[in-house]
Amino acid sequence: MLERLFGLKAQGTDVRTEVLAGVTTFMTMAYIVVVNPAILGEAGMPVAAVAAATCLAAGFGSILMGLIANYPLALAPGMGLNAYFTYTVVKGMGVPWETALGCVFLSGVAFLVLTLVGVRQMIVAAIPKPLFSAVAAGVGLFIAFIGLKEAGIIVASPATTVALGDLTTPTAAVAILGLVLIAVLQAWRVKGAILIGILLAAAAGWALGLAKIAPGTSSLADLTATAFKLDVAGAFHLKGGMALAMLEIIFVFLFVDLFDNVGTLVAVTKKAGLQAPDGSIPRLNRILLADSAATMAGAVAGTSTVTSYIESAAGVTAGGRTGLTAVVVGLLFLVTLFFAPLVQAIPAAATAPALILVGALMVGSLVDVDWADPTVAIPAFLTLITIPLTFSIANGLAFGITSYAVLRLLTGKIGKSDWLLLVLAALFVVRFVYLAKG
Repeated sequence: MLERLFGLKAQGTDVRTEVLAGVTTFMTMAYIVVVNPAILGEAGMPVAAVAAATCLAAGFGSILMGLIANYPLALAPGMGLNAYFTYTVVKGMGVPWETALGCVFLSGVAFLVLTLVGVRQMIVAAIPKPLFSAVAAGVGLFIAFIGLKEAGIIVASPATTVALGDLTTPTAAVAILGLVLIAVLQAWRVKGAILIGILLAAAAGWALGLAKIAPGTSSLADLTATAFKLDVAGAFHLKGGMALAMLEIIFVFLFVDLFDNVGTLVAVTKKAGLQAPDGSIPRLNRILLADSAATMAGAVAGTSTVTSYIESAAGVTAGGRTGLTAVVVGLLFLVTLFFAPLVQAIPAAATAPALILVGALMVGSLVDVDWADPTVAIPAFLTLITIPLTFSIANGLAFGITSYAVLRLLTGKIGKSDWLLLVLAALFVVRFVYLAKG
């Protein structure tokens, strides 16, 4: 049955590898079960309910992605978008969280409509293929940067922005141990190297008291405080300047999710070798439909925008090639629904090494960039460097696409088929102006 559903042999994989990959991906993104409720709780939402909604939305989205698109892409409420939901929309604009959830749902409907009419697919196709490699590498640097930060190996510095942390702290020591373990196991070609390294590092973290286990469990009953509480009608009835604000809110949810999702798709499918020879992504419409449905379901359950997670690259590195990996991740999230507080038993220091090494492996895609051609090399570099330094895949794509379009236009290389590229570049310029005024 699994062979029929996922075509394991055709992708050179098997059930054991896919399950291992799913567990690996879950281990690297399970932090969202703790972090998302903490952020949305600041908006006045019940923390226990958001924890349950996070597990349910991630489980539903990941399983749907695996079954209808057959890709090893896991979904969950997006980081950054949850912060925008809380600190900008609810606390900054004074929009009730129920109405903000309504805006999230409407953005999901917009995702779905744009997917059905083919606009989202056209946008993905318009992204210059040379930038795909830069996006993949930039995302690699991004998640490696996150891993180094979580490990305490790099820290904030008022003088130099970032600096080397104290490597003698338990967190840094455990992370370095995990880094060495995973690297050596990878060098020995041990299957499940990442997962084994995470578990051994977690054991060391537990011994040093790094884990903070919260008592209690979550349950479906907790959902009643947020499920079906979204106020779509309220979003439509915002008065005066708030009506314009509602459009801005939906646009931001739509815009950031669209381009963060595109960057994740490009990076993960390239790493997995799942792109077509021409650089296109097969079954793209199914991927985008799953993403849209997950966002709407998440809003109904009581959480912010659901999107594809770049941590899926950890499962791909562990051998995941089909939707079975995503289904395993989804099932684990559903199980976690009943034990959400216990996810804190996995110290960040144990998962950080996986992010660092997966990021290192993803940088290898830069060999596909023609560095001798300035019209390609400069946009590729800007994409590569701005993704980690601005903490945003969308910003990296914005710099890359805009600079690529400008260089092609000013060197006379632009063609009629590049009209959408120019439109995207213009929209990104408008976005930069909007962000500057904000």
